[in-house]
Amino acid sequence: MSRLPIVITRPGERAAALARAIEAEGFVVHRIDAMAQEFLADTPDARFAWLNIDQFHKVVVISPAAAEGLIEALDRFWPQLPQGLTLYAVGQATASVLYQALGVRVRVPPLGAGEETTEALLALGSLQKLDHQRVLLVAGQGGRALLGDCLAARGARVTRLEVYRRRLLSLSPVNAQVLQQAHYGALVVSSGEILEHLARWCTEAALHQPLVVSSQRLATLASKLGFRVPVVASGASPAALAAAVARTCDPKDAE
Repeated sequence: MSRLPIVITRPGERAAALARAIEAEGFVVHRIDAMAQEFLADTPDARFAWLNIDQFHKVVVISPAAAEGLIEALDRFWPQLPQGLTLYAVGQATASVLYQALGVRVRVPPLGAGEETTEALLALGSLQKLDHQRVLLVAGQGGRALLGDCLAARGARVTRLEVYRRRLLSLSPVNAQVLQQAHYGALVVSSGEILEHLARWCTEAALHQPLVVSSQRLATLASKLGFRVPVVASGASPAALAAAVARTCDPKDAE
């Protein structure tokens, strides 16, 4: 077992699944709460979109939190699941949330794409030509505009619904000390906002510790922020991040 804990920063209930996956590889996990997610009340435009979701040709869901917002809206506005929903998700974790709640097929980037990213999703053949198609994009407040912009450039009429917002949290004295003293085997981050936020507390020693990230885009950001050892996982799922931790730090059977 690793002598130092693995620090995870995933917000909300999804942190528990990531912790279990990393613990199954033989590591102790320390959680840092750096961000809170808050669901937003419906606007009139949002209610109209939910009531007419069956009129969209495609529904693209950005994150597990966005998936939870979609599921909750469908429960409120549709006594029965609308027929013919064509769902897309950026990653397996988001797809899993949708499938478990709705029991419908969810399209995701192919396994051979290497990473679960917006860019990989945009490579799907069914998202190349979208002339006159209505696409609903379910996302959080803010974030990257790449997906919506690319879908619109391919001819889609994109409606974006923001169902939650993120709020950065100040670190507790204990967690700030963990970063300042680099008292961990690896830091696991799957959000650019969280990475930039935590960098404020990272000392030179912390910048030299392994940083496990969920995409090459985050690895590039990490390098710009001064992190020396970014490790790119195959995606943001608990299994992908835990596997990256295992190959970077002590293996499961280490003494």
